[in-house]
Amino acid sequence: MGNDQEELKGPDLTQPFMAKGLPVGEMIGGHAFGELVLLAHTSSGWLAVGGKCTHYGASLSNGLLVGDRVRCPWHHACFDLRTGAAACAPALLDLPVFDVEAKGDTVRITRKRPAEDVEKTAIAAGVPLARAAVSSVTKPASGPASVLIVGGGAAGNACAEMLRREGYDGPLAIIDPDRDAPYDRPNISKDYLAGSAPEEWLPLHPPSFYADQKIELVLGAEVVAIDPVAHSVKLSDGNSRSYGKLVLATGASPIRLDIPGGERILYLRSLVDCKAIQKKAEGATKAVVIGASFIGLEVGASLRARGLDVTVVAPEKLPLEKVMGPQLGELVKSFHESKGVKFMLGRSIASLRDGEATADDGTTLSADIVIAGVGVRPNVALAEKAGLAMDKGILVNEFFETSYADIVAIGDVARWPDAYSPGKIRVEHWVVAERHGQSAARNMLGKRERFADVPYFWSMHFGELGIHYTGHAEKWDEIKVDGDLRTHDAAVSFLQQGKLLAMATLNRDRQNLEAELSIERSR
Repeated sequence: MGNDQEELKGPDLTQPFMAKGLPVGEMIGGHAFGELVLLAHTSSGWLAVGGKCTHYGASLSNGLLVGDRVRCPWHHACFDLRTGAAACAPALLDLPVFDVEAKGDTVRITRKRPAEDVEKTAIAAGVPLARAAVSSVTKPASGPASVLIVGGGAAGNACAEMLRREGYDGPLAIIDPDRDAPYDRPNISKDYLAGSAPEEWLPLHPPSFYADQKIELVLGAEVVAIDPVAHSVKLSDGNSRSYGKLVLATGASPIRLDIPGGERILYLRSLVDCKAIQKKAEGATKAVVIGASFIGLEVGASLRARGLDVTVVAPEKLPLEKVMGPQLGELVKSFHESKGVKFMLGRSIASLRDGEATADDGTTLSADIVIAGVGVRPNVALAEKAGLAMDKGILVNEFFETSYADIVAIGDVARWPDAYSPGKIRVEHWVVAERHGQSAARNMLGKRERFADVPYFWSMHFGELGIHYTGHAEKWDEIKVDGDLRTHDAAVSFLQQGKLLAMATLNRDRQNLEAELSIERSR
């Protein structure tokens, strides 16, 4: 992609660039040596790295510079500009680094820095690199005798990766009953389900990555019991495994409806689930989606994109109103309706039979395929059985430690002390889960850093309506709308007694990043 001339936008930064008067905080997007480059004026001087985020390819020049890091405008990944390191999820791969020469009033890029030089810089800065082989950049980190991770989703994968990046060289394994793990789960309700993304986009890494990093993948196996005293787990095949540290990243499962004919309902959580929906949709013309949650709406949009007639049935008055308020709820509803999606709100499905769904008011809908997206429950049965402390999830401290010192819980199952308000929270977001994993890994190696990242998630509808949400607001007393929701150019703020709790934006990526930083600084 870097050699595609159509991709090379902006100035050629190998030529002297007039920098006089450009303040600290200035970022310039351009190209050098056939690659897109970001040139940034930081308090450390002029720094240059690859110009596209390694997550989904957003232009980093549209992001936000904070110290020596740049934050991606699309999904809030951040990169260290000194080393190119992917400093926080959802980006998992590093950026290339370029040398910058400042002479007089001008700056220019002189070369793409060789990997060995980048590694030297990383060692000096104490910044681990994702590209490094086991223990090649940092000295082997002191840590547990072994680490066993239960769950290969966002949190578990990120935890394993960060352990290796930080120099941990002990035995490390991920156990997951999903034979396809680890993969990009958010995509299976969006582009992949719609048929516009190939399956090769889904794996978070090629299989060779886990072999190279000496991360053992035990897929298709389930942990059925934990013995916290013996430091061991029992698997569904009867085998047992010991651990020095155990990481519970078991995620969540869809809430299943208990109604007559409910066995006909399909649910979406895994790649296998997604393929089952795709197969069923091939011969279908009419679909009923139960639930106007983000998953329900994304599934409805994907099936509509496949040409199916879609009806969304949900008990609320407006989709997403409880999470995002009436203004955004009305926008989402009207946008889906403009694409041909029908809504039956204030109703629920009472029963199903072949080719038909009956609502609680007796209305009958034709339904070749029925999918439910009515929420999820955290997979905590394993932890409960082992005697771990619970509180609407697995109770953890600010370092993700459970009531057993050698058991850590992260991702959808963890309920942790919120850094921004009294009490504890549990959040079911992909980026949050990945950052849990990264923070927990560093803490297991002695960093003792309190988790204080601001929650963030995104939702995409029909490839056109993107909603980016930063912060956490379970309740609010005021909603402020800045801009025009009708033209999809707006920011919606959720406040409690004048304090910003969260913000949802449409096509205002920079403002969303600034809101994230504002919430961080409010601690």
